[in-house]
Amino acid sequence: MFNRSLIISFSCLLLAYWIIPASLRVRAQDPITAPQRTKSQPALPKKPETSPTPAVVTGTTANPTGDMIAEGVVLITGGRPALTQVRRNGVESGRLSRILDDGRTEEDRYEMKFIRGENADKDRLRVDHKTPQLEYALVSNNGKVFGIVNGSSFTPRSDTSANFLADHVHSIDALLRYKENGSKVTLVRKDKQKGLDFFVIDLVDKDNQQTRYYVSAKTLRVLWLEYEDTPAGARTPIKYEKRFHDYRLAQGGWTPFRIVLVQDGKPILETRILTITYGVKMEDALFQTPEQASAANP
Repeated sequence: MFNRSLIISFSCLLLAYWIIPASLRVRAQDPITAPQRTKSQPALPKKPETSPTPAVVTGTTANPTGDMIAEGVVLITGGRPALTQVRRNGVESGRLSRILDDGRTEEDRYEMKFIRGENADKDRLRVDHKTPQLEYALVSNNGKVFGIVNGSSFTPRSDTSANFLADHVHSIDALLRYKENGSKVTLVRKDKQKGLDFFVIDLVDKDNQQTRYYVSAKTLRVLWLEYEDTPAGARTPIKYEKRFHDYRLAQGGWTPFRIVLVQDGKPILETRILTITYGVKMEDALFQTPEQASAANP
């Protein structure tokens, strides 16, 4: 049975969700960019009609299921109306810090543009990278990955494509869209470490790829996730963790603005989100090869 503090915390979240207008824009110096809604995009409903409060959130059940916990995570992230309408497309920018084998850090600025489809297989995603040595983009369009550099397309290395796709297969977004993607969520156990109560849930997608999530029992935020991957030619799988920090309220939902990727116990990549803007109109050419874009617009 959950204590009164959980109920109070959730009530505060709901209050914030109802009173923050969808058109709110944070000042330019603020690291959070509130969503931008276009005229053609429907406004977010005042109350989420398709996201009833899960029993696990209000503490009315002693036997929560994996689906209940997943729906709670969806709710504190803004609810399904926000995911399917306001957050359907957007732009995210930030900094990447790669920790190299020799201990040096390599800095990278990135800008990610995305348009979500009916499910992850139909998503369109483009990430533009800018390093001191090179500028390039990686694009995923309906599951096909290609790169763009100096106005020409190229085929990325197999490990680069695999890591690019894995970053989105094993993510909070995959849990938020488990229904659309045909994934199954099961509760493994409820645990406690260093005074912190959390749920452990497993997500298995339709391709049998598994991700384990550790969800705070108090806030229903994803604290970290774990997965394994076996690169081509490797004999043993590599264990990965993604640790989520610095949650902030953006478009009525909580979003982590600092993410640390850990490989076999060693941090290898830190992502710091600077801005997120939703409802941005984007041209199809952004997600095509330069050759395809030229052929479509001779």
